[in-house]
Amino acid sequence: MTGNVIEVNNLEHSYGSIKAVDNISFTVKQGEIFSFLGPNGAGKSTVINILTTLRKLQKGEARVNGYDVAKEPNSVRRSIGIVFQMLCLDHEMTVSENLEYHGRIYSMKKKERSKRIEELLKLTDLESKKDTLGKDLSGGMKRRLELARGLMTKPAVLFLDEPTIGFDIQTRMRMWEYLREIKREGTTIFLTTHYMEEADQLSDRISIIDHGKIIVTGTSNELKNKLGKDLIYLETSDNKAAAEILRSLASVKNVTEDTKSLRIMIGEDVTHVLPQIMDKIRGGGIEIIIVNIKKPSMDDVFVHYTGHELREGNGNGNANANANANEKQQEIETAVVSK
Repeated sequence: MTGNVIEVNNLEHSYGSIKAVDNISFTVKQGEIFSFLGPNGAGKSTVINILTTLRKLQKGEARVNGYDVAKEPNSVRRSIGIVFQMLCLDHEMTVSENLEYHGRIYSMKKKERSKRIEELLKLTDLESKKDTLGKDLSGGMKRRLELARGLMTKPAVLFLDEPTIGFDIQTRMRMWEYLREIKREGTTIFLTTHYMEEADQLSDRISIIDHGKIIVTGTSNELKNKLGKDLIYLETSDNKAAAEILRSLASVKNVTEDTKSLRIMIGEDVTHVLPQIMDKIRGGGIEIIIVNIKKPSMDDVFVHYTGHELREGNGNGNANANANANEKQQEIETAVVSK
């Protein structure tokens, strides 16, 4: 298959009066890492649940690996691997037994299972832990085993729902390396995350999603370059009054007021604009406390397009969207066996 491995058109999903997914359309190309970046409760997990057939499609169209999510759910399930937010390993099985069991469920032949297990243990750096019980693994090792299990059947698409949540930055960066290696194997990866740096470092393309809507899509560089070459951060004695002055300047494209500072997007060379900005603010009787110039980041992109910083914690729709991970895994396995 070439071209788009995922195609979504006018997708909507509601939990009672709460619209978790609000008429979104997007495509994912074969062989890319595609990320949904947004806060908890933005609709990311709901989209994954629909694409993996764990939520019934209410309105719109969705195809995964050429199969209609609503009409061909079993074919979709046989085309994908999934790693959920919550761990759903069998803790009384060893690392190898977890992979062996998953391969048997998908009717993989013994020789094929053995070869694939050997490949995946090497890929995820778990060779020395193959006889270790799941309950005795560290958090990072458990997540790597989840990745290995999701890849057992060489899926066309691997869905990762917040795969590094709760990890420290060192463990998260090691996980990024595993994901890059998975991509090199030829697997398309659909990633949801609320970590800006994770989306920035890993993704071929990023869609920012908030309140159930896709706001913007592009590569990391495309999204950051739209904000200009540099951003100016100012802290003044009166940020509100300073913001009004700045908005009157032709060289200023946008001003965002944070808790303590102003984020200023400019359309010209910062070395020419900054003296003018400082003169105007001081001319208004406002003291400049701090001046900082930096390159745009994904945090800046998110604030620019959503009007707020990334929210932490769960949104209203998130509790409804996220069922227990073990129940999800069992549902998938039951569907595959019944097929």
